[in-house]
Amino acid sequence: MVALPLAIFLLHKFMKEIPASLVEAARMDGAGHVKIFFRVLLPLLTPAIAAFGVFQFLWVWNDLLVALTFASGPDTVPLTVRLAEMVGTRGSDWYLLASGAFVAMVVPLVVFLALQRYFVRGLLAGSVKG
Repeated sequence: MVALPLAIFLLHKFMKEIPASLVEAARMDGAGHVKIFFRVLLPLLTPAIAAFGVFQFLWVWNDLLVALTFASGPDTVPLTVRLAEMVGTRGSDWYLLASGAFVAMVVPLVVFLALQRYFVRGLLAGSVKG
C-alpha cells in the first residue's frame, strides 16, 4: 500500500536532480528516448532504485498479516508465521525462539549490507538543494 507512493517520491526527487544537459547531450549524439533511458538515466537511478528495493524487501519480509492470510497450509508457511506459532506453543523454550529470530534476521541483514552504499545515496537524494 505504501510501495508505489514511496517509489514515485524517491524516483521523482532523484530525477529532478539529474541535469537536463545530460539528456540534451544524448539527444545531440542521436540517442532516442529508449537509449537515453537505458544508457543515461537508468545508471544514474541505481541508488534510488536500490534504496526503494531495500525498503520494499523489508516490508514484504516482515509482513506477517499477508503470510497469515494467504499461506494457510501447514507446508507453505513462512518463517515469520512459524515464529509467531512458537510463541504460543513453546512459551518456555526461549532458546528456540531466539535462534529462530536470529535466522529470520540474517537474510534482511545480508540484503541491507549488500545494498548499503546505494541505500544511503538513495535516501540522501533530493534532501539538499544546491
